Amino acid sequence: MFSTLLFSILLLAVGTAVGAGVFYFLYAKRSANVVTKDATILLERIEKVFKVVMAEGYFSEIYTFEDQKKVFYVLSDNKKALIIAKAKVLVGFDFAKVKLRMDDATKRMVIESFPAPEVLSIDTDYKFYDIEHGWLNRFNPQDYTNLLNDAKQQMNDKALQSDLPRIANNQIQFMVYQLAASMHWDVEMRLTEANQKELDRYTQYQELLAEPKPLLAGASAESLPKIGE
Repeated sequence: MFSTLLFSILLLAVGTAVGAGVFYFLYAKRSANVVTKDATILLERIEKVFKVVMAEGYFSEIYTFEDQKKVFYVLSDNKKALIIAKAKVLVGFDFAKVKLRMDDATKRMVIESFPAPEVLSIDTDYKFYDIEHGWLNRFNPQDYTNLLNDAKQQMNDKALQSDLPRIANNQIQFMVYQLAASMHWDVEMRLTEANQKELDRYTQYQELLAEPKPLLAGASAESLPKIGE
């Protein structure tokens, strides 16, 4: 009887130890995956704006950065990074910069100043590749901030050099004249010479040259060249 009681006590102790070990393993594994996130959002200010988007474009960019630093004027300690950026750029006009007056007597909309198209917003997505640190020349948080700012500025410059401003300028003129025509009003542009020259930069379009191939008699739809061929 004593041996049976001792065996039961040993069995209970072993079971308790095994149960405690399993509980500790599961708890430790679960607690290792706990991620705590906290964010504080502050609304700084609200502004009333009248900005109209007239064109949007999608851009991709491969941005490379390399910083070479000499250690004791002999050893080269380099750091470099490769960034692939994608962005959606919205181009339009800020109507707060428009100066116009309405002549009710002659039903005429007189525009005295009109802004040039500008980038209203850039929605970007960045991915870092091939980040290499030097021994002493290493990346810090400010380096990453500067890299993203430089990449965004390049996106902004490329958008202004593309056809987006010209497309936006064409769209806004069509909208203004259509709006005036719907009210049976006329539009009169009284821009300064400098303002006119600034807008003239966005009216030059390159004509699209297309020479359609003649359709041969008896040709079927399957035999016609596909788009892009």
